[in-house]
Amino acid sequence: MSFRHMLCLFIVAALSSAPSMAAEIADSASRSSIDTSQRTNIVLVLADDLGFSDLGSYGSEISTPNLDAIAKEGLRFSNYHTAANCAPARAMLLTGVDAHLAGVPNIPEMLPPELQQYEHYQGVLGDNVVTVATLLEDAGYHTYFAGKWHLGTGPGKLPSQRGFERTVALADSGADNWEQRPYIPLYDTANWYADGEPYQLPDDFYSSRFLVDKTIEFVDSNLADGEPFFAYLPLQAVHIPVQAPQAYIDRYMGVYDEGWDVLREARRSRSIELGLVPPETDMVRMSTTDDWSALSDEQRRYESKRMAVYGAMVEAMDHHLGRLFDYLKAAGQYDNTLIIFTSDNGAEASGSADPSSFTARQGPTSVGYNIDYESLGLKGSYNTISPSFASAAASPLSLFKFYAGEGGMRVPLILSGPSVTKAGEINHSFSFVTDITPTLLSVAGVTAPQDRYRGRPVEPMVGRDLMPLITGEVDRVYEESDSVGYELAGHAALFQGDYKLLFTRGALGDGQWHLYDIVRDPGETHDLAALEPARLQTMLSAYQRYVRENKVLEVPAGYSHTKQLLINVLHHRFKTPVLIAMLTALILLPFWVAYRMKKRPS
Repeated sequence: MSFRHMLCLFIVAALSSAPSMAAEIADSASRSSIDTSQRTNIVLVLADDLGFSDLGSYGSEISTPNLDAIAKEGLRFSNYHTAANCAPARAMLLTGVDAHLAGVPNIPEMLPPELQQYEHYQGVLGDNVVTVATLLEDAGYHTYFAGKWHLGTGPGKLPSQRGFERTVALADSGADNWEQRPYIPLYDTANWYADGEPYQLPDDFYSSRFLVDKTIEFVDSNLADGEPFFAYLPLQAVHIPVQAPQAYIDRYMGVYDEGWDVLREARRSRSIELGLVPPETDMVRMSTTDDWSALSDEQRRYESKRMAVYGAMVEAMDHHLGRLFDYLKAAGQYDNTLIIFTSDNGAEASGSADPSSFTARQGPTSVGYNIDYESLGLKGSYNTISPSFASAAASPLSLFKFYAGEGGMRVPLILSGPSVTKAGEINHSFSFVTDITPTLLSVAGVTAPQDRYRGRPVEPMVGRDLMPLITGEVDRVYEESDSVGYELAGHAALFQGDYKLLFTRGALGDGQWHLYDIVRDPGETHDLAALEPARLQTMLSAYQRYVRENKVLEVPAGYSHTKQLLINVLHHRFKTPVLIAMLTALILLPFWVAYRMKKRPS
């Protein structure tokens, strides 16, 4: 491998317990005694990196008629929060336990070696938690999985060993949507598994179509036995590389020619009109947003198409979900199926702000992709949106994926089906990703385990059952004094009542704690820390309690998630510490020189 090729690989990274026999007998006896004939089916759909305002029913210009229809039939949440990146969100979604205690405080690709020495900092779902799939399967449900897993591949870690009866799973953080190809050089291939065995994708693969097809196949295979089913569908849309069929891309050509500021403002206005955010909602202009007018005509043309492909991928996702909904109707299952749609985190903003630069072009090329305008989004192309258009995907919120700002954590949540009585309404009360599993168990009539399950100790669930909220029995499931803490790679938040405590580290932060009323100010524009010092101190104390109870560890000095990904890629590709040190020094040299020049007296 040439040094130039190694450097290109380096640059692309910068961008972008089996149960006992006795337990089995007991489980079998318990299952046989449960009447499943009238129990609600559950379909849980998880988009990947979808921003708060990326659906029509949340203020978007993107056509999403099928998801908008279930929003009209069901209930939308305007104040639902998740983790700021994927694996921790998936761990909490499936277990109801905080990500740190579940073994997934961050994605493994970004964990530093100093923290990986701790058992709960492996980035892999621990054996000390029970998935909702395991509990539903033990209660007589068929359980199906089709999509991105990203919670471990070792013994006992694949979804086929965590409660899912039938599976087709992408084990990695992401992959190509057209073929079996990795998207970063951290992986030698795109690691797909079917029912626990390595799997080869079909030649006509497109991720959204394929995963919906598999879900329909799984559900249909056991429909005749009358047992209820739980189908978990974690899609690849719209994770990088952002790709879509040409017919969908054509519909969005020219739509984004006015740029990201116009789009961000238009979505803010629509979200206000829809009643998702208050009329007085203000926005910050993020420091990562470029000046659209300063771009050349060619640059604006290219940026507009990047976002067009993004919109196309969202619409393609919606189209294929519509096929799933139509199947359920034809099979006579739709009216007895609770459909939940949400996203694992906010919009991804890892695309280069300068797609013509050496790093932007040579990085994808080194792993077999092109970023040419004409083929953008098609097979063989590597497409992402930059922080500028990501600010519009998150509108009217601040920040995006990897950060604890509202744009990284607040995402759509739609529920439709049995027990959802407030058709077309919007719920504004706070809810969190750990609430999903307790809610699904409540729907199924299954009791969550406390301290032990199948003869072993497990972490108790901390999430709340949202069903009383969904049926209108209560106005909120979290009281004013309840607190929910959150941490990711040193970024931190604590929610209490209508308020949020926020700490952002690194280049986008200032090293200070900020306090926001996120009900009246979801854009996080008015810091209340100086005006309400008593509340600030109370919430700081609650956050420190959260840190202790959830074994949160500090990140090493100078940690950056992009830098750590880079180091981990180099270690995987080259396995040579000296070479890694040389390449790291090479890439950091320009920054050191610039720093020295800045410090030099004029």
